[in-house]
Amino acid sequence: MDSEPQASVVWRNRALTLFDRIPMPVAVCDVHGAIVLANPAMATEWGATPGGLRGRNVLDRFRPQEPTQIERIAQALRLRHRSRYPVSVCWDAADGVRRHGELTADPVSDSVEAMPALLVLVRVLGECPKPDRAAAAPPASPAEARILVLLAGGATTARAARETGLTVDGVTYHLRRLSQRWGAANRTELVARAYALGVLMPGVWPPEAAGC
Repeated sequence: MDSEPQASVVWRNRALTLFDRIPMPVAVCDVHGAIVLANPAMATEWGATPGGLRGRNVLDRFRPQEPTQIERIAQALRLRHRSRYPVSVCWDAADGVRRHGELTADPVSDSVEAMPALLVLVRVLGECPKPDRAAAAPPASPAEARILVLLAGGATTARAARETGLTVDGVTYHLRRLSQRWGAANRTELVARAYALGVLMPGVWPPEAAGC
């Protein structure tokens, strides 16, 4: 009677040992990217312990080079697709080096009906050259600027999605990333920062993005 539970414990311990020994950064995440379990190699990239990563969002460290890739993955997961999803990412590692590589997300679950978890693996491809301060990236991408123009004009998230051709989730993703980047607490503050940073043209109605 007790042999099966004991065997399960032994199997789980062996699986966790193998998980910890994988030399590549690996994590198990929920469908929103929150880390449930991480191996030491993943923790090393964050400068943390595996347990300290629990609840952190994997995209806080590994930034997609094409944000639209994340929206496509989210849509595929909502439709219960089970493919492997590669994403080109870059990140600032704990040792101060900026790296680039490929993040793959494999949906895993006990049944077809269940909402899957994501087995996330990062393959390091190389180091990025140090950014040229004279050619620093703009504070907002063209897609982000377009969303901010619409918000400044009073558009709802649903209307911003229609006007930009994104989904509501896609607009929300861009706004969340902007809020994190600028330290904005809400959408009113986001719009105010957009004017302060020169993303939106001051004194113009209806709102326009700078450089348009």
